[in-house]
Formats: sequence, structure tokens, C-alpha cells
Amino acid sequence: MRVKLTGVSKIGITGDHIRLDALLKYAAVVSSGGEAKALIRSGGAEVCGASCTQRGKKVKPGDTVRCGGVTLIVAVK
Repeated sequence: MRVKLTGVSKIGITGDHIRLDALLKYAAVVSSGGEAKALIRSGGAEVCGASCTQRGKKVKPGDTVRCGGVTLIVAVK
């Protein structure tokens, strides 16, 4: 798996939520949906400090996602 971002990034979304797998693709943490699915299912993602294996998990503005050395802070665009 290729992680393209490093460190902390603020990611702006439109709407009230985004699915975890879509967020990882949108933020370029992974390059495909298959990569996102494998990463999430293997326990490689945390949402608000808790391990998450649900790729359809709704992530909302204010939530923090950690994945492969990357921290994403979700905000309103």
C-alpha cells in the first residue's frame, strides 16, 4: 500500500458526512477503493482515537482520522 500524505492535514468536505473509505481516497491517503478497503479491514484506521474496521463509517466535520502515519482533521469546506 502506498501512503501519499504524511503528517497532519485538514480536509474540507461538503455535506454533513463522508464515508471513511471515500475520505481516504479523497485525501489521497490511498490510490484506490481496494487499497482503502484492505487498509480499513486490517485495522489500519482510527476514527476519533478508536480503531475502525467499517469502511462505510460516517466521518463528520470535527472528527480526526489516523491512518498509516497520517492524521486527517475533517472540516467543513
